Amino acid sequence: MTTPAIAPGEHIKVTTRALAHGGEAIGDAPDGRVVFVRGALPDETVTATLTKVKKRWARADLVEVIKPSPHRVDPTCPAAAAGAGCCDLSFIDPAYQLELKTQVLRGQLQALAGRSSVLRGLDLDAALATRALAPASGWRTRVRLGVDAAGRAGVRKLRSNDVVADALCSQAVPGLLDGLVGPGARSFTPGAEVIAVRDATGTRHVVEIRRVQRGRRAETVDKRVEGSGIVEEHIDSRTLHFPATAFWQAHVNAPQAYADVVAEWGSGQYSRPVAWDLYGGVGMFAPALSRATGGGRVETVDYSPAATSSPQPGLADLDLHVTNARVEEAIAQLPVPGLVVLDPPRAGAGAEVVRAVAAAGPERVIHVGCDPATLARDLASWGEAGFAVERLLLIDAFPNTHHFETMCLLLPADQ
Repeated sequence: MTTPAIAPGEHIKVTTRALAHGGEAIGDAPDGRVVFVRGALPDETVTATLTKVKKRWARADLVEVIKPSPHRVDPTCPAAAAGAGCCDLSFIDPAYQLELKTQVLRGQLQALAGRSSVLRGLDLDAALATRALAPASGWRTRVRLGVDAAGRAGVRKLRSNDVVADALCSQAVPGLLDGLVGPGARSFTPGAEVIAVRDATGTRHVVEIRRVQRGRRAETVDKRVEGSGIVEEHIDSRTLHFPATAFWQAHVNAPQAYADVVAEWGSGQYSRPVAWDLYGGVGMFAPALSRATGGGRVETVDYSPAATSSPQPGLADLDLHVTNARVEEAIAQLPVPGLVVLDPPRAGAGAEVVRAVAAAGPERVIHVGCDPATLARDLASWGEAGFAVERLLLIDAFPNTHHFETMCLLLPADQ
């Protein structure tokens, strides 16, 4: 008997078996298609509503849990429970989230091992370490909120520009969203975005960002709402100041955790005591790179004017050189490195950048990836360029979400 084809809008029964990259549970639809169910855990039987059906796979949203996983808990994020896309794993026991994320990363790496020399028979059990950063809630020091047509700010809904304006996200550090989201909150310009930051001194900075059309050109206009708009953050007992709109790691304990790994993995004797800090932002890794190279020259490259336009007195004693440019355009002008750290955006560094860095002949590379799929592609490019992975560290710096960070130590394959 032929099983009828499935279609969007239908309810189906699914038994799940694993977690996919992106936070959805994987199961099989009645017609044999792989189905990704948002809101489900592995090893559950659920009913779900199909939202998209393709030739070989489908997506669905959870309707009812028939047989729950022992790791299922009541959702801990009010905004996510109201449909926001912030804490998509807040219904999973935090102690189990790290295990699921490790399984996702292993899956990407095992697939990579079959098509790239970059892992060169690496023993993943020995090479891959994991670490979950505490706290698991109230950890986010900076948020970007949307503003709806009524001027209300909130976290955006999943895969949408619609805003959840009546519920708070549990990620935010205490007090960060007070008076900005929820009943009685202040109003903002409809269609704008709001950046709120609680810096290392406990000061809150709120900046409204909106797009303004000036003739044929659209410009971004920042309006300071609260605080000076210049945040203070600390790294390696040093003080940095930069605009609230510049990038800084969101988890309160992530910057120092990452910097400590860079200092440890990067330390060594270099024939060329020069370090490149690519996609370097405001210079968070600069002190660690200076330590790792014995006080060597540090070249930080970042395209963001907000990150690079202001000198950092807290780094004045370092041999630090800052370039405001795209990484792919700046590499040819940099001195030959011994050590390279690159922390690209979610889209990854890409083959062009990897080839250019590898051609410079670094003795050691630390690649930081915030998306396991794009990281796998970048690692494949490193393999093609003659490098191999030596160590891996998964850092769960995004509790209650499917996101995580992976740090990779790469060495020339002939070393």
